[in-house]
Parts: sequence; structure tokens; C-alpha cells
Amino acid sequence: MSALRDALRDLPETVFADLLESEDAYLLVIDLPGATAETVDVDVESGRLRIEARREKDLPPEFRYLREDRALFLDAELPLPPDATGSGAEGAVERGVLELTIPKASAAPETSVPISGA
Repeated sequence: MSALRDALRDLPETVFADLLESEDAYLLVIDLPGATAETVDVDVESGRLRIEARREKDLPPEFRYLREDRALFLDAELPLPPDATGSGAEGAVERGVLELTIPKASAAPETSVPISGA
């Protein structure tokens, strides 16, 4: 699990993440303000977790950007702990917070993680 912890430290400064563990699963909580279930994709493949997320913003037609510091596009690939599996993984986005529950098992097959919205 230390590889995953180390990878979380390498995320951009603007991305905050928590990693929790129970006897049966890992819980990864990532703040993605402005992201929705429709703008987040998560896959598990070959023992790695791939997360792509983006924020969609509405720009009023009478305005243009002079400076944009609130852009969000996250494209991260994180190593899963050896005992984690993508099979049965679940995810949800609520109020810009992504919660991924990743069950523990002996192998991590390829799978796409469904993301639901609130």
C-alpha cells in the first residue's frame, strides 16, 4: 500500500485525497470540485487505478477569461495495493467528492468502475 500512498503525494497540489482501509476494502476519497459522475472515468487494469476527471464550467457569453486558475483536469494512474481488486469496485461522486471503494482480493482483473451521481 505504500506505493499508493506515495503516488497520492504526487498528485497536483490542488487535488486533496484520503486513503482509508478496512478489513475488506480500501476507500479512496478525492476532492474534485465541479466534477460530476458524467465527467469522471475510473478504470482498473493490471493492478493500477486510472482516474480521469474534469470540471465543466459555464462561461457567460459576455465575458472572457483574463485569468483561469480554477481549471480542473485530472489524469492520474495510481498503483493498487497487491491485495486490492477492481472486481466489485464501486464509485460515487457527490458534491465534487469522488469516493472509490476497492475490495480486497488476491488479483486485480481489468474492469471499469461505475460512477454514480447524487
